[in-house]
Amino acid sequence: MLFDSIIYGPIHSRRLGLSLGVNLMPTNHKLCSFDCVYCEIGWNTPISHPLLPSREDVAKALEKALQELEQQPDVITFSGNGEPTLHPDFEGIIADTFALRNRFCPKAKVSVLSNSTQVVREDVFRALKQCDNRIMKLDSGLDRTMQLIDRPVNEQLTVKAIIERLQRFEGDFTLQTCFLRGIVPDGNGEAKIDNTTEEELIAWYQAIDSMQPKQIMIYVIDRKTPCERLEKIPRAKMDEIAAPLRQKGYDVIVSA
Repeated sequence: MLFDSIIYGPIHSRRLGLSLGVNLMPTNHKLCSFDCVYCEIGWNTPISHPLLPSREDVAKALEKALQELEQQPDVITFSGNGEPTLHPDFEGIIADTFALRNRFCPKAKVSVLSNSTQVVREDVFRALKQCDNRIMKLDSGLDRTMQLIDRPVNEQLTVKAIIERLQRFEGDFTLQTCFLRGIVPDGNGEAKIDNTTEEELIAWYQAIDSMQPKQIMIYVIDRKTPCERLEKIPRAKMDEIAAPLRQKGYDVIVSA
């Protein structure tokens, strides 16, 4: 399910409303610092010199799309074929996007769906701070599970490191977590995952309390995944996961 252009949609997002998508990654393969087992656009494709759209090309494509839209979007969303913050001109592209947003659809929000890996870059941090919605991923509070679900390219990445990066936003971000269970690749073999167990949830709740996000989005797999032996979590379980957080006063959105 690769996006074959810089701009796609608008599409009706379960969590964001009418969303005009912006893809900063190649249009013919996925490029991401994670290789998540549930990613609807498939596995990463190793390529030595991936072709990324230029800052100028992104601005031209976005301007054209905004001029031609019959209905203004609720949100301009950076997502696409991988991790948008990997683009070397991400900060400049965000600045261009706000200029175009203010010109064509001032009520629209600018959102970024990110896996949190690039917040260590100061240019990425500054750019994300400008955005209306920073939707940042944390799929588990345990290293072993995070490695199995998200399959980071940097195998040394830890949950602690992700938490420390997200703490830089001082709570001004949305945390996004996909809940799932099933059988996934593990080196030369297979492993069972389930990030809804008591052990998993205790660690995840502790991580949330250490970051204090302004909003939490939890969701389930909704489309075909590259790893075929995954199970969708029932709505009742998702509501059960959300309940303790809501009791503490967190704003929790459940998509199931």
